[in-house]
Amino acid sequence: MNEIIGQLLDYLRGIWRNRWYTLICAWIICLIGWAVVYRMPDQYEASARVFVDTQSVLRPLMKGLAIDANPGAQVGLVTRTLLSRPNLEKIARLTDMDIQATSPEALDRLLAKLQSQIQLGPASRQDQNLYDVTHTDRNPQQAKNVVQAVVTVFAENLLGDARVDTDSAQRFLDKQIREYEARLSEAETRLREFKLKNMGLMPSEGATYYNRMQQVTADLEAIRLEMAQAENRRNSLLKQIENEKPTVESTFTDPWSTQAGAAISLPVDARIQGLEQKIDELLLKYTEKHPDVIIMRETLADLRKQREEELAQYKASLANSSKNSNPQMNANPIYQQLKMALSLEEANLASSKVKLEEYEKRHNELQDQVNAVLKVEANLTALNRDYDTNRKQYEELLARRETARLSEQVEQTSQGVRFRIIEPPRVPSKPSGPNRPLLISLVLGIGLASGMGFALLISLLWPTFDSRYGLMRATQVPIFGSVSAVLSPAAARRQRWMLLSYLALGCGLLVFYGGLLVVETIGFKLPL
Repeated sequence: MNEIIGQLLDYLRGIWRNRWYTLICAWIICLIGWAVVYRMPDQYEASARVFVDTQSVLRPLMKGLAIDANPGAQVGLVTRTLLSRPNLEKIARLTDMDIQATSPEALDRLLAKLQSQIQLGPASRQDQNLYDVTHTDRNPQQAKNVVQAVVTVFAENLLGDARVDTDSAQRFLDKQIREYEARLSEAETRLREFKLKNMGLMPSEGATYYNRMQQVTADLEAIRLEMAQAENRRNSLLKQIENEKPTVESTFTDPWSTQAGAAISLPVDARIQGLEQKIDELLLKYTEKHPDVIIMRETLADLRKQREEELAQYKASLANSSKNSNPQMNANPIYQQLKMALSLEEANLASSKVKLEEYEKRHNELQDQVNAVLKVEANLTALNRDYDTNRKQYEELLARRETARLSEQVEQTSQGVRFRIIEPPRVPSKPSGPNRPLLISLVLGIGLASGMGFALLISLLWPTFDSRYGLMRATQVPIFGSVSAVLSPAAARRQRWMLLSYLALGCGLLVFYGGLLVVETIGFKLPL
């Protein structure tokens, strides 16, 4: 540790011996540096502050109905691409700076200079919606024009991109809609011509050939079963008629009269009994004034009138038959009823035969047309699939276009991104740079450090032993003593004058430095 301290002291003594080199070097460097600092041109920083608001009350209300764009991402993209080459060229054109560029290389240098001098960023971390735009230039008016151009380009990109995107989307959708409309028209034409060409082979209500064949087969089996049942009932009636006699000895008695005797059953009696039963069921739920009860009462009255008429006809027929036959013999009512039931079953059987023939005809036609029908159904399925695909895509494009149109109206109404200039571009009356007090101080420090370094270098190149410890350390020879120098009065006077001169020159350098700081503080311009 003592050796290190001793070495440092030797260095300091060497610098002190060559102190004039330190002072002269410091003066030279400071004068040159201060002259360069004062010859540096003034820089004026123009600035502006803008407010970008991405909040909108209408956007949450229109969620799901219109395109939900992300204004925050849009603002971020615009700020990141603001200093791109196309935007810088636009800024240069707006400020007429591109006139100075007479060659592509000069234009590249101009754009690179603009990119380095233009600053855009949030005003603070707390408020990300405020943006500061700054530019530094020698000409204050030029700096202000550049800031104004940057603000203009910023607003155009921010407010124009969304509208351009919406217009482009609508144009694309309109083009696609026209194409799909033509495709849909062609598909409809092909489908219509195919249906007209294969009129008798088309499936009905979406039923395929197999469904139609299955339905016809089921109908055919059902009508055959119905015919078998009708034939069984007819045969049973024939057997019953064979066992009955057409006439019997009996007296006619009205079943609805109060007289006792055999009752005559007419076909309308079953309807009358069923209607009376329904009226009794309704009366358990409703009153006599209910509309259904009233209607059924009226129907019942009509049926009873009809029965009376049929009964009168029946009596007349019995009277006529009694004149031509044995007065003791009357028509057998059971026989008459069986004959009527037989006639009804014969009619049902004839109708079933007609249906059976029709169903067999359809079944045979489907079997004969199996290949043609299947081919028609396959082609029809393909045509319908093509038509449905085009129609679905066409309807979806129409919905998308309406969504884009609604989004544009929302954007125009709510102004999804609001841009407002808080502080217009301005230039301070005093230049913002360069920071001459700092540069002057830096030049002074560099001058002094350079002078001391030069003096130390000389002392190392031409070393001098000014202490016995240094000599002993260098020669490794013991030193037994030292002799001090005694100066004459003239030499001492000369040394004092040299020291005073050195101090005067050093203080002059500091006074010069202080004067420059005062000049910068009061804003006085040196005539350089």
